[in-house]
Amino acid sequence: MTTTKRGLGRGLGALIPTGPASHRASRESPEPSEQSTDTSDDSFADGSAPVAVPGAYFHDVPVGRIRPNPRQPRTVFDEESMGELVDSIREVGLLQPIVLRPDGEDAYELVMGERRWRAAQQAGLETIPAIVRETADDALLRDALLENLHRADLNPLEEAAAYQQMLDDFGCTHDELAGRVGRSRPQISNTLRLLRLPPAVQRRVAAGVLSAGHARALLGVDDSARQDALAARVVAEGISVRGLEELVAVGEPDIESRTRKPRLAAPGLTEIADRLSDRFETRCRVDLGQRKGKITVEFASLDDLQRILGLMDPQAD
Repeated sequence: MTTTKRGLGRGLGALIPTGPASHRASRESPEPSEQSTDTSDDSFADGSAPVAVPGAYFHDVPVGRIRPNPRQPRTVFDEESMGELVDSIREVGLLQPIVLRPDGEDAYELVMGERRWRAAQQAGLETIPAIVRETADDALLRDALLENLHRADLNPLEEAAAYQQMLDDFGCTHDELAGRVGRSRPQISNTLRLLRLPPAVQRRVAAGVLSAGHARALLGVDDSARQDALAARVVAEGISVRGLEELVAVGEPDIESRTRKPRLAAPGLTEIADRLSDRFETRCRVDLGQRKGKITVEFASLDDLQRILGLMDPQAD
């Protein structure tokens, strides 16, 4: 019996056929003796099949058969950022496949994803998930993947990785993604935030033992070790999403902080923080102390800060 692994490492590859048209045709017309044993179909959870992308298919490609794009504009790769990606690949796997095009017999040239390809080699991977594109039409591939995104049976982490790859590789905007997959822009932003979780927590989300709601609640904790500890408690004790949100809001005391007074948890603070996060499309926290409160609004860059300020005061110049 043969099976196709549909877990980590598929990413966008779960949204398109897994071989050239000639190969798929042979799979769609198996010998009678094979019809009851082959479970490696490419159907979605609703039974439908991925829309065929003309000239593109998903494949695990040996890293040694890939050469970099000579027109790659990036020549310097940040070592610290690259190291973090290598560690993530070793812990979780590669969620975002690279994009290649054929370059002779059994050889390929990178189109998108050189950083991921380099990190995969450093992580010791022998093969790397890739979308092999035989057509030069980027928009065709992008639109077909967008069309399939909302139908594929992806776990929340794979969905977040697919969104991020659309933004990085195909120049999609949050609004375009939201419109094409039938979700609101805040939902897209909140799903993307899952990629900021530490690898140990990501593994639990990918395995299905931790829900996306639990994962979003853990984003309210700044310390990765504490995120991991709380995730372990959720799994071991069956804590609900609401229960986890209360633990995060109150600040569960540990050995070193049991003598401190816990933060006050006024009713509705979590809901207010969620509303602010949706409004400004970033993580917001609302804390209430003994005498005063504090609202924290995070931003990724100066441009992101200007965007948030524009939302806060639309009348400002």
